[in-house]
Amino acid sequence: MLVVEGLTCRFGTKAAVDNASFSIPPGSFVGVIGRSGAGKSTMLRMINRLAQPTSGRILFEGEDVTALRGRELRQWRARSAMIFQQFNLVGRLDVLTNVLMGRLAEIPAWRSLAQLWPEQDRALAMSALEQFDIASLAAQRADQLSGGQQQRVAIARALVQQPDIILADEPIASLDPRNTRVVMDALLRINKHFGITVLCNLHSLDLARTYCDRLIGMAAGRVVFDDVPAMLTDHIARELYDLEANDVMGGAPVHVPANVDVPALGTAAAA
Repeated sequence: MLVVEGLTCRFGTKAAVDNASFSIPPGSFVGVIGRSGAGKSTMLRMINRLAQPTSGRILFEGEDVTALRGRELRQWRARSAMIFQQFNLVGRLDVLTNVLMGRLAEIPAWRSLAQLWPEQDRALAMSALEQFDIASLAAQRADQLSGGQQQRVAIARALVQQPDIILADEPIASLDPRNTRVVMDALLRINKHFGITVLCNLHSLDLARTYCDRLIGMAAGRVVFDDVPAMLTDHIARELYDLEANDVMGGAPVHVPANVDVPALGTAAAA
């Protein structure tokens, strides 16, 4: 169970996240929604401890994540894998090496610098690439891939961390509609097949309603909505997004393949 209690992050006098509280049971697929600047990215970065909370606590399985330092903090960052909007791959390195970087917390630094990855880690990385149908790209430079392929490599890197939680910060913001579906299907597959909790920042309400079993809405740094997608009415959405509402509420429904098991929208995640 991930528990966020009164979490606040201030930059000077501005609160990017303001007294946010919620809990997420294991195995959930939760979408964090809201207009640009609502605090979504800062929230995920605080959970991973890439951003430091000003006040409040983050608990995971009863452990105070906000108190972690040194090796324990590095281990937490491996358990709460981040996926970024801009992929964060090393372009000059091949795909397999980029995925193997997800194992950095588990091996001595000298082995990674010398490219002496354990065979079991190489096997794990190849298995992750196969999960997303990109094993054939293992020897290719990362900067030669399309945006959708790069994001799947980033997801494979997160998967080999063997995390308890995946924190995806606008993972499809720079992708076309086809690659958007491919990447969201990949996240959903991880969630359903491995039981890994996914907390995903999304700008599109169509995607949020289609893929997520619960939505957390943020406005001006505060959590103002926390419920199943079926309870997010157009009226609430317009209050959340204000002037951006027309941009995020339009479009045809997203089709999810029949072989992907999507929970019914009326099934609430336990708080």
